[in-house]
Amino acid sequence: MDETKVFTFDAMKHGITYLSIVPLRKEATHRSEMVSQLLFGETYEVLKEQGNWLFIKCNYDNYEGWIDQNQHQEISDKDFSNISFNDFGLALDLVSSATSSQHSIPVVCGSSLPFFDGMNFKAGKEKFIYNGQAIQSEAKNTTLFERVAMRYLNAPYLWGGRSPFGIDCSGFTQVVYKFTGIKLLRDAYQQAEHGALVNFIEEAQPGDLAFFNNEAGTIIHVGIILKDNRIIHSSGKVRIDKIDHFGIYNTETKKYSHQLKVIKRVF
Repeated sequence: MDETKVFTFDAMKHGITYLSIVPLRKEATHRSEMVSQLLFGETYEVLKEQGNWLFIKCNYDNYEGWIDQNQHQEISDKDFSNISFNDFGLALDLVSSATSSQHSIPVVCGSSLPFFDGMNFKAGKEKFIYNGQAIQSEAKNTTLFERVAMRYLNAPYLWGGRSPFGIDCSGFTQVVYKFTGIKLLRDAYQQAEHGALVNFIEEAQPGDLAFFNNEAGTIIHVGIILKDNRIIHSSGKVRIDKIDHFGIYNTETKKYSHQLKVIKRVF
């Protein structure tokens, strides 16, 4: 196949992530920037094909990018619809295994477990047993955010990452809030469109999202406010620092690392 040719589809094709983590790339090559990741059980639409690459749109946040066709698992329109509109589980362990008669797959925190009944789930045509802690989607609530966020402490920063083994600032907030039932978009500047404005840092509450800008005024960073004027965020690693009306005060370097732009309340 000529890899310069791009093919689109008359009928929509759908897929499900059947690996622990699948990188989503900006361009159709493994050398390209990773813009995000798909976690196990997350679904997507295939929009077009180029050589051994598929251009997809993630069902969770509508983010688009390229995945290697060898990491694609096709599902039927019916299965895609059933998974999208029915309850599912969320993996709560940093990593645990999902096993079927054919596979054993490491599943990281934040992964989706379709049709989860407390122990078993079904992905496509395959039935799995999940060996870790999980919650049912209907059990998601706003009290979970701090418990989940703390599980990522010291996870290394990774541009485009969404897992405990590498995560960026907006990937961190997005996956944490997945457990609360609140869908955040993928990038920090997009997430800043969510919620209600909090006018002053003194009015901030645990769970509020704080956004930070560069010298040009562009939002480039996000974190989750905790009690006692603290913030948990991914910067070098997932860490807890102090926050005030100037921004984030790095407790190790004794310097401000990020300039506060706006605070939003999402629940």
